[in-house]
Parts: sequence; C-alpha cells; structure tokens
Amino acid sequence: MQQAPSPTRNESRAGQQTPAAAVGSVLNRGLNVRHIRFMALGSAIGTGLFYGSASAIQKAGPAVLLAYIIGGAAVFMVMRALGEMAVRHPVSGSFGQYASRYLGPLAGFVTGWTYVFEMAIVAIADVTAFSIYMGFWFPQVDRWIWILAIICFLAALNLLSVKVFGELEFWFSLIKVAAIVAMIAGGAAIIAFGFQAGGSSVAPGLGNLVEHGGLFPNGFGGLLASFAVVMFAFGGIETLGITAGEAAEPKKVIPKAVNTVPVRVLLFYVLTLGVLMSLFPWNEVGSNGSPFVQIFSGLGIPAAPHILNAVVITAALSAINSDIFGAGRILFGLSQQGHAPAAFGKVSRHGVPWMTVVMMTAILLVGVVLNAVIPEDVFLVIASIATFATVWVWVMILASHVAMKREIKHGGLPASEFPSPWWPAASVLTIAFMALVIVVLGAFEDTRIALYVGAAWLGLLVLGYRLWVTGDGRRRAHLEDETSPLPVVEPAGRTQAD
Repeated sequence: MQQAPSPTRNESRAGQQTPAAAVGSVLNRGLNVRHIRFMALGSAIGTGLFYGSASAIQKAGPAVLLAYIIGGAAVFMVMRALGEMAVRHPVSGSFGQYASRYLGPLAGFVTGWTYVFEMAIVAIADVTAFSIYMGFWFPQVDRWIWILAIICFLAALNLLSVKVFGELEFWFSLIKVAAIVAMIAGGAAIIAFGFQAGGSSVAPGLGNLVEHGGLFPNGFGGLLASFAVVMFAFGGIETLGITAGEAAEPKKVIPKAVNTVPVRVLLFYVLTLGVLMSLFPWNEVGSNGSPFVQIFSGLGIPAAPHILNAVVITAALSAINSDIFGAGRILFGLSQQGHAPAAFGKVSRHGVPWMTVVMMTAILLVGVVLNAVIPEDVFLVIASIATFATVWVWVMILASHVAMKREIKHGGLPASEFPSPWWPAASVLTIAFMALVIVVLGAFEDTRIALYVGAAWLGLLVLGYRLWVTGDGRRRAHLEDETSPLPVVEPAGRTQAD
C-alpha cells in the first residue's frame, strides 16, 4: 500500500491541482508576522497568571520568582527545540508529526492524541471559567447559557479562515499585554509614591520580598511544590509551533516569535509577581480577592473588579480560541499520518480543517453538562492532569529534537537554520527537569491523581494503536526537509575560470 503524501507534499502540489482539488487537502497560509508575534506574546498570559499565580506564591513565597525563572528557562529550551524542527519541517501537525518521523509512529500517535486530550480538558475548564466570569456581571443567567453561546460563537469564527483566528488572537493578546503593563506601571507607582496598597497593613517596598520569613519561607519543599502550578501556567505555549503550517513565512516568523519567550517570562511573570510581592507580603497575596484587584484597588480605582473581570474574560476567550485551533491542527496532522479518521483531514474552501473544529465543538458541549454536575474543586484535579499532559508533550518534543540532531550529524544533512543553543547539554538538563516535574506531581497528595489518570491514558493510547492503527499509520511520517543548503564558498584567490 502506497504511503499517503505528507502535508508539505500536498502544499507543493497545490499549484498543479485544480481549485476544487486543492480545497480538500491544503491548509491556507494566512497567519502573518503580526498575528504570530502577538500569539507568542499572549500564549504566556492566561488564568495561570491571573489566578494561579496566587496559589504558586502561597506554596513557595517570594522564591516563586526563582521557580518561574527556572521553569521559563526550561520552556525556552523546549520552544527552541520545537522552533528548530518547525523551520526544517513547517507542517501543521507539528510535534505530533515530528515524533512520528524521528521516534516512530507509536510515539507520534501518543504525542498527538495526548495534546488533543490536554486541549480538550483545558478547554472545558476554560469555558466553565468564562461562565463564572460572566456570572459576576449577570448572576441571574444560568452558566450553561454562556457556555453554549461562547462555544457556538468561537466555533463559527474558527470555521471562517485562519486569518480570522489570527486577528482574534491579535486583539485578545493586545488587551492582555496592555493589562499586564498597566499592572506593572501601577504597582511601580504605588511603590515609588507610597500609595496605600489595597488595604495591606504593611508599607509597600522591595523589603517585603525578604522580611516575612525570608526568600524561602516554606523551604526548598515549597519551591518544588510550586512547580506543578508554575508549569501549568506555561502550558499552551507550544501551540506556537503548530502555526508553522499556516505561517506565510515560517522561516522568518517562527524564530522571531520563539526568541521572545525569555522576555515574556521576565516581563509577565517575574517582574509582575516581583512588583506584586513588593506591594503585599507574600502571605497576603490573594487573601482579599485576586492579586490584580488588590493592585487596582490600591490605586484608588473603584471599578477594579470590573476591569479585572473584563481582562480575565478576554484571557478565557483567547484560551478557548487557541484550544480549538491547536487541537484541530494536530488532529489534521494525525489524519494525514493515518492516526485519526480521514474526515479530520478534509479542508473547507477557506483552507480550514472544518471537521476538527466540529469535533472540538462537540467536546466543549460536554462542558455544558459538566458545569451543572461537577463541583468547582474538581477542576483543580483537571489542572494537574493538564500539567501531566503538557509536560509529556514537552518531553516528546525534546526527545524528537534529540533524534533529529543525531540524524543530522550521522546522515550528513544540512545544518539547521535555527539551531537550538547549548546543544546537547541544555537539552539533557531540560529533559531531566521535566522528569522532576512529573515526580513533583506524584509527591503531593492533591496532584497525585494526575499520574494515575496520565498512566491510564497512555495505556489506552498504546492499546488503541495496537488494535486500530494499520497500514500507513504504522509507518514513520514523511516530512520534506526545507532547510536551505549552505552556499558554496570558493577558496580565496580562485576564479570561476579555474
């Protein structure tokens, strides 16, 4: 049986097909530099920052800044590894196809479906969070009505074109970034001018970082415990790699977007939380509501809760939008590999894999039912399960990258145009750190269930692969290498006539 053509092959043949034929198999490259740059900025800002940060601070105290720096460095290495592969193979299936190509079809199957599982869990939590936020303004309206409305709205927009998705993410990210900058500027003003910081009994100042139990008030164990929350906050950043298949110029925009990761970590997490804990002793953060409400209230803004609510609604909408996009494109790649039904590979006349959007919409509709029957504390468990799935995907990205680098070396292939730095030491250390995060999940009782669910999920995937994947699905993915060969440099003094 002949191997199915890869997405890259399809794209290269699109010019030879009739429009009707091309419609069914080719994604539209409609994401420009502006879209992807702001997606890169916005991917680090979500409920993990606006609400999860308070939980991380309670676990580690001011040492949480160190946790975000370490976790951010690890995520940067993951993104550099993914960026190197995305520039060499700009396909929509992204890390699912990279795992299939370099680690084998089983690894690709497990990685792709684990990411879909992660996005489905997070999306259900996000739509429920959105309904809670809307309930702040409209308490008389049942939550399920908001969930149904936002699912239908975002699904319809995602069916239009990838450019619509890019525009939505641009404006959502712009609002979130503006809120963070305003929070930092407001906090700095409170510190500089000595305003009363939202009801705190302690004067604002940098001394609050060390004067209430020291930098490590809960010891080294508190620092370790915070990693479960810290890494959850970074979850979803890998969606940036999925945009390579629909980026107009992936070799230009992907490296620029990936290289902003350190700036995002320092600005959105380290600087933001550093300002926050300078305003309030770490054990007061979140005790009187959201940390962001505390800062806006400290500036004497009476509408602080409403401002924050508008921002977190934007963050939730952005998260749901990205969940639909990311899971859908991975499903498209899985169908190309024979790891998902062929229907998920069908593309509309707008260049959108419409069947994957329909499936994600159906999954999100489960949130309508879950919102009515599952208590809110269950979503803390869901967050830890999502963390396990996220870290698993990151490990598979790193492992695929290691295998690719070995193949480049032993096969004499052209050097990468966007190589990962500090190879191989940084990659080995990052993999070891990800293993530590998995251990941390199992070490604490409130997150241990994530390991049980994660192990059961991986076992089901292996069983599903053995039972249902046949034919081309048992072969490694074929990916075109789009690396430009290095120019030949003639020796000095040698002319063309020689």
